[in-house]
Amino acid sequence: KPCPLCDEAKEVLEPYKRRFILQEVDITLPENLIWYDKYKYDIPVFHLNGKFLMKHQVDIQKFENQLMKLELQND
Repeated sequence: KPCPLCDEAKEVLEPYKRRFILQEVDITLPENLIWYDKYKYDIPVFHLNGKFLMKHQVDIQKFENQLMKLELQND
């Protein structure tokens, strides 16, 4: 379905796209029922490296800090 909140979040994250891989999950699909039950009122939701990071909108400072930590760990 169209998701203006998701589109807005992707736009905010666009400048960082070379530093991470964005995996979108459609929580309305039957195979994603667990995610739907957990997040149906909280989209968009962001996980970074498998861990919950934020929801509703991009907190760019938090995102930058966590992304930098991951990059430093991988060096």
